[in-house]
This record gives sequence, C-alpha cells and structure tokens, in this order.
Amino acid sequence: MPASAPDQASAADQTLAPQLPAQSDDRAASTNDIVVTGTRITSSGFNAPTPTTVIGEEQILKNAQPNIFTTVAQLPSLQGSTGANTGTFSTSSGSQGLSSFSLRGLGTIRTLTLLDGQRVVGANVTGVPDISQFPQLLIKRVDIVTGGASASYGSDAVGGVINFITDTKFTGFKANVQTGVTTYGDDGQVLFQAAVGKSFANDRLHVILSGEYAKEQGVGPGNFGEDLAGSRDWYRATTLVNTGIMNNGSPQYLVRDHGQAYQYTKYGLISAGPLQGTAFDANGQPFPFQYGSNGVPAKDRAGNVNGCFVGFCVGGDQSGHVGSGTSLQSAIQRLNGYTRISYDVAPDMEVYMTANVAQVKTHNQPNPGSAKTGLTVQCANPYLPASISAACAANGITSFQYGLSNAILPNIRVNTDRRQYRFVGGLKGKADLLGTNWTYDTSYEHGINITDIDVDNISLTGRYNQAINATRINGQIVCADAAARAAGCQPINIFGGATPSAAALAYVTPAAGPFQHTKQTQDAFAGSISGEPITLWAGPLAVAAGIEYRREFYRVNADPYGAGVSDISPNSTLYPADPSLNSVNGSNWYAGNYKNGTGKYNVLESFLELNLPILNSDTLGRANVNAAGRATRYSTSGVVYAWKVGGTWDTPLDGLRFRAVTSRDVRAPNLSELFAAPVTTTVPNFTDPRRTAENPNGRQVLIIQNTIGNTALRPEIARNTELGVVYARPKWLPGLSLSFDYYKIKLNDVISSLSAQQVVNLCLVDNIPDTCGAFDLDSDSKFVNVQSFNLASIKTDGFDIEASYQWRKPLGIDGNFTLRGLTTHVIKYVTDPGLPGTIPVDSAGANTGATPNWKWLVTESYDNDAFSITLQQRWFSDGVYGNQYVVCSAGNCPVSTSNNPTIDNNTMKGAFYFDIGGALNVTKQVSMFFKVDNLFDHDPEPSPQTNTGLDVNPALYDTLGRFYRIGVRARF
Repeated sequence: MPASAPDQASAADQTLAPQLPAQSDDRAASTNDIVVTGTRITSSGFNAPTPTTVIGEEQILKNAQPNIFTTVAQLPSLQGSTGANTGTFSTSSGSQGLSSFSLRGLGTIRTLTLLDGQRVVGANVTGVPDISQFPQLLIKRVDIVTGGASASYGSDAVGGVINFITDTKFTGFKANVQTGVTTYGDDGQVLFQAAVGKSFANDRLHVILSGEYAKEQGVGPGNFGEDLAGSRDWYRATTLVNTGIMNNGSPQYLVRDHGQAYQYTKYGLISAGPLQGTAFDANGQPFPFQYGSNGVPAKDRAGNVNGCFVGFCVGGDQSGHVGSGTSLQSAIQRLNGYTRISYDVAPDMEVYMTANVAQVKTHNQPNPGSAKTGLTVQCANPYLPASISAACAANGITSFQYGLSNAILPNIRVNTDRRQYRFVGGLKGKADLLGTNWTYDTSYEHGINITDIDVDNISLTGRYNQAINATRINGQIVCADAAARAAGCQPINIFGGATPSAAALAYVTPAAGPFQHTKQTQDAFAGSISGEPITLWAGPLAVAAGIEYRREFYRVNADPYGAGVSDISPNSTLYPADPSLNSVNGSNWYAGNYKNGTGKYNVLESFLELNLPILNSDTLGRANVNAAGRATRYSTSGVVYAWKVGGTWDTPLDGLRFRAVTSRDVRAPNLSELFAAPVTTTVPNFTDPRRTAENPNGRQVLIIQNTIGNTALRPEIARNTELGVVYARPKWLPGLSLSFDYYKIKLNDVISSLSAQQVVNLCLVDNIPDTCGAFDLDSDSKFVNVQSFNLASIKTDGFDIEASYQWRKPLGIDGNFTLRGLTTHVIKYVTDPGLPGTIPVDSAGANTGATPNWKWLVTESYDNDAFSITLQQRWFSDGVYGNQYVVCSAGNCPVSTSNNPTIDNNTMKGAFYFDIGGALNVTKQVSMFFKVDNLFDHDPEPSPQTNTGLDVNPALYDTLGRFYRIGVRARF
C-alpha cells in the first residue's frame, strides 16, 4: 500500500539499513511508494514493533548473483532455504532447483513470500513459490520480517514474511550482463537482464517492461568411487558406522572416512553364501573383493562380514561407491518476462495491471547407475563365468545373493520445467472521508503454475529382474521367463561392464520414463484501507482493515507405470500388457513413482490493525501500542484466529528505542498435506499388536498400505514473542545504528508423518484416538492409511544483532564507507515428535541440519563517483552431528539407547567464507563489475551419513568452491 513520504525515515530506523545515494535517476526514487512490511498501517512516522531487515538495491547489485534468491538466503535469520544446490540427490521430491526461503529454520512452508505485498502462486504442491520466477531486475528492496506476521498477512507467516518490493514507477532504461565460472571450470553462468519504463499522457500512463535470461550449467555429476566433479578432492565417503555394540563400554557409532558398503560393487559382488566376496571386474572376470577394515566374509546366508560393522567396512575397494556421482548443483535456466501498466484516473487514484510470465528449467543427477542389492541370481545363468558355475556346483548351491552399482546402465537424470503465468489487477490511492485522508488498495491476482517432471534413464524394477534372469534356448541367451519374453524381454549381462544391447535398454529403461504433470492455480482478492480517523492525546489513532479471499487448487497426473492404471493392456502401444508390471497400483520404477491426485480449498479472512499512540512527551519520549487481529475461515478446517500485540517506546535518551511484540500465528495445512496423491503398497508380515491367548505377541498379517492426504488436519498454531532494543542515529554519531532482538517461538499441532506401524500402535497400544480411524485390521481387506497428523511441536529461541555504520567522506576522502553486520544466535531448537517412546531433540548447533548456534554476515564497502569496493564475510560456528549423541571412548561408554546413542566423535566444524567485489564507473551510465565468492576456496565439512549418499550439507556449506563473476551494467 502507498505510504506518505515521512515513512521513509521510520522504515530506515526500523530496519537499520543505510540509505545510500542512488546511482541512477532520482526521478524514479522520488515517486516510489514506501512500504513498511511489518505492518498494514501507513501512518506517518509510525514505527512497527516487529523487527524488519532490509536488503536494498545497492546490496543486491554488489552481491552480483545470477539469482536474487542467493543474496537473500545468505542472511543469518534464513536457515534451511532450498535452491539449486539442495535436493540434488532426490528423484521423486519434485523440489529440485526450487528456490524458496525458510526463516528461523522452520521450513519453507512456514515462511510467507510476497511480491509487492501480494501472494504468489505456489511452484510446488506445498504452496511455496519459486523466487527464480520473480522479475528480479525491477526489485528495489527486499523486506524480511523476522517474526510472526499472520495477523497482518495471513497463513504461513509463522517464521516471518519476505516481501519483494518492485520499482513500480521506474523510468528510463537499464540492463545487466554478467558471466561467471568456478575455479574448477564448471557451473558456467550467463545472465542478461533489461528493463524499460516510460510515462505517457502527461505522466498519467506509465508502462514498464522487463525481461531476463539466465543459465547456470550446474556442477557434476562426479564418478563412481570418491571422484567428485572437477578436481575437487574433499569427498571422503565419511560414514556414521554402526558397531552394533550397545552395552560393553564402547561407542555404538563411529565417524569414519572412506566408508564402504559391502553389499555391492561397481560391476557386481556375490554378497552372501559360500561364494561371498567374489567380485567381477569390467571384463566380467571374478576376483576376491578387497573389504575394508581387514574384513573377512562370513559366507553365511545373512551376508555378514567379520571385522566390519553393520552394513559397512572402512577403506578397501571404493570403486563402487555412488555418493560422489550426485550433482553438486542442479543446472538451471530462467526466462522471465514482466510488464506493469498503470494509469492515474485521478491525482490520487491509480489503476494498474501486471503480468509475469516465467519459465525455470532444471536438471540434476541423483546418483550414477542404479544400485541394486539382495538380487537372487541363478547359477545356471549363461552369462556367469564357468569358474563360478563350477564353484556353485562344488558348494551345492543353485543360486546366490548379488549386488552391483549398475554402472552398465545409463545414469539417471531428473528434468524439471516450471512455468508461471501470473496476472494482477488493482486500484489504489487516497480519498477523503469525513475530513480524514484514507489510503485504499484493492487487487485481484490469478496465478497458474505448471510443473513437468521427466526422469530419463530409469529402470522398471520388474523388467530389470526379468532381464537379469537369463537362460539359453537353442544356443541363444534369452530371458528365462516365457511370459516376459512374449512381452519383449531382452537379457542383460550383469557380470562385469558389458553395455546392454539397445533392445535390452529399451525394455528395461523405456523412453517413456517417469513423468508428473502438475497444474496449480491461485485466485486471490484483497481489499484494505488505512487511515487516521481521530486524534488522541498523544497523536492520531491509526487504523488498517481489510478483507481477503483466496482459492487454491491443484491437479497432478503421472505416467501409468508409476501411478498405476487398470487399462495397461495389449491394446496400448505405449504401455502394453506385461506380467512383470503392477498395472493397478503402479510403483514399477526404480524411483520416481509419481501418483495422480487433485485437491482444492478456499480461504475467507478479515483483519483489523490499530496503532494507538500513548505517549508523546519531550520528557518521557514517544510510545505506541500496535495490535492486530485476523479471523480466517478455511473450507477444510473451519475458523481460526490470529492476533498480535506490541509496542515501541522512543525514550528521551537520544537514539534509544525499545520494542516488543507477541503474536498468535497460524499455518494451515497445504494442498499436499490435505490431498496427497495416493500411493498404495502391499505390506506382508505386518504386526497387529493386539495380544490374544492364541497370539500373545500379536499376529502377523498382510495389509494394504494407502499413503494419502488427511483432510481432517488442523492448522498449526504458534506463539511468537520478540523483545528488542534499537540505538539508531544518535546525534553524537549519526551514521551508527544498532539493534538487539530476542525471539521465542512455540509451535504446536505440527503436521508430521507416521509409519503404518506407528499409526496402528498409537491407537491400539498407546490409546491415542487420533489415528484410530485410519485403519481396519478386522475386515477381509485389511488396510492402514498412512497420513499426516497434528502431533509434533517445535520450540526455538535465540536473538538477532544488527549493526551498521555509514561514514561520509572518511578521513576527508570523497565517497562513503559503510559497515554492516548481522548475527543470529540460535539458543535452542527443540522438536518433540509427540510419539510415545521418543524424546524431544534439540537441533540447535547440529551442523548436519540448518540451525547452527551462531551465524553472521558482515559487509564493508567504499563507494565514490569513480569506483566501489565491497568485502563480505560469511561465517557459522562449529557444531555437532546431533545433540542426542553421548560422546565417549572405549571402556567409558554408558549403555547406548535409541534416544541417546553413544558416539566416538561429535564435532562438526563450521565455516568462514570471504567474498570480494568491486565496480568501475566507466561513465555516469555504465559500470563494469567483478565478484569473487569464497575467495580462499574453503572446502565443506563432511556430514556423516549411515548410507552411501553424498556426505555433505549444502544447506550450510559451500559445495562449489571459489567462484568468479564479471559483468557490465548500464542505466539511462
């Protein structure tokens, strides 16, 4: 909403952002609206009690990132955001390359992201938008409200609000061209941006157009073993190995480099039985596998290895390791077009329309090949070397257990294509009512996001199992199963590195790979007013009120192999009948088994916000109370209320202000949680825990597990409290601003998922009625519905420190020096699963997650008319792998438990990154710039896993290394 000019000062005081001189046309800056995101009130001189951090246009330019998302995500209060460097190990999540924010570590679904104060259609069924689809060149400021804002802005604002403010009155032309590459020669980047704005009809009609193209080539994948992309050498397959020891005084878990999964190798390994330990080289010749830890295969049916740990050895032959083959960063390509047309119907009345059409395409490799373990191979397989066939006979076996990385198969590639079509129309302005000036703003937004996910080179599990079961008929090697042969089965040799035939690959990895087509729509109407109806003893009473309506809808369609259909038949040329496939329930792919689904809900809400000045005195200072309430009716869960109460006190001491606010905030369940596309699987040997005389320990039954949404979910409810002090622009040092804010958040009814066994046990064993309606174990068609429930809770607290100092003409030298620092300290972040037998876990300081104890960002910059130079430091503190672990050494360990396991090492180092950038003004309109991120090429710390994935945490650590960027900017 528009605000009067004095708000500029109050906004700057509130956010502590230095107001640097604009490098460009002052006409644009002078006509722009000033929006204070922490409140819906537009009263002059009003200070909202909610802390707000601002990233201005100058800082955005100096950071020189190809995506503004990266600049914002560097802030210490943002923890757990997702981008192109996260989720690259995933095939089925649908979030690859999705740029979305997480404040306070509460997750992307609990951070509300706005564009010019308005909602944006989700780019994922969780409802989060993709920042890559925003018109980035026109963004003049980003406001980050680090506190609950549901009363002002509605659902999802539990962690806070991030509001991108565009230059709605931009006039002139500007462009940006830049390129970049890592020190390892990968992730090559190009970015082209241009925008033009012009006024017509005596400045009443204003038109803005912008467009941009960006491409980042991504990083990786690497190869099998420990060979990362480029010449990076930091990957060591660090593994959290389980000794299996619980009570002999030794630690249960050991942190070890070069972990080796002993169930498979690159070209195949006999993993159990009398031939265990026989591996195959690229030529298909057998050789004794070299186990790490001096392991010796037990040659039993369970496949144990003496001298090793549960599932892992340390060292030995690492050639089949798959973790290093994961992309370190998804490739991403952005196309964005934006226009805004506005017309001043009257001097204080503007009608406007915006259109934003964007496309973001990404791709990544989750891992090389597609590792298989526990395969049963017949000794009569004609591809098997004669020596192994003879060994089978000598040992009296007809089959053996086998595992391989499947290096013979093409590598999996996940491709995403997100397209956004967003249109907004509105009317805003000022009007006099009963002698009082009011601002008003009405808008309607219609957004569509279409996401297509296609997975290449992935196998159908049933067909793969048929293809590796070969036999010889009339001298020719064929698939052993006659029905599979009739369906087109072609045999595959899995002993060694022989490339399968084109026909075999077409059968096992058909071109019609997994795909998912999702359409999401959002329709949102909003209308609000703000004014000062009366003047009281300490100043005018300010009021803001409004009503909003929103409708969310999604539909997802997936391929029949994954989703399952009843009409996969001989009449289908694309999906012919095949006995190896489950035509009804689907889930036939190695990974990427997407499902069909649909859902919708609507929201009607109204809000009222008041600012009551209570003190205005030269002796006692100025003080105000700010309060807001919102009533919201969700079509799925009924009515819920949000509110906030806070205030500020400008003390009579020069520059000193106190602020405090407490709020009740909400997050409604999203489309995915409510209407998840169903997944059906058969679960044999499921335990019915009810004890009878016949079955004193319960009974084993076969069930159908239905993974579904839960339309009975309730909104999550949070209590958010913040206390702060600001010392800004004292007369003795007007360039100084300091603030300290303590926050505390308690989130109840957190939506979390349960396993089928947990669903049943909670009802029948623990007598918790929430899950009793989700299963039936007494009828002939026994089933368990696996859903999300409102069971968990989260408690977190900490504090933020922000400081800035601006020194004009330092030491008499023309120019400006600016120092700014932001720090967040997470004191605790406790998650209680809400399940019997579990205990709350504090993840503050666990660097395997997203909430280190300390995190800060510091920038120093010097600017004059000729050039600028900027230094930036990013740091987070040392931490642990998990606070639940008990550190001990052999002979001194207590009993290890599931809630508090013992471990030999629980230290995970933090990281310090140093960035440098600068610009040279060639003319008043054109400048050249450079930026180097991670100047000292600091490697990430390993994040130990208990599997064979990529042992790194990209949510905290820089996984790419030193990065160089150069470019040219122009503005006329």
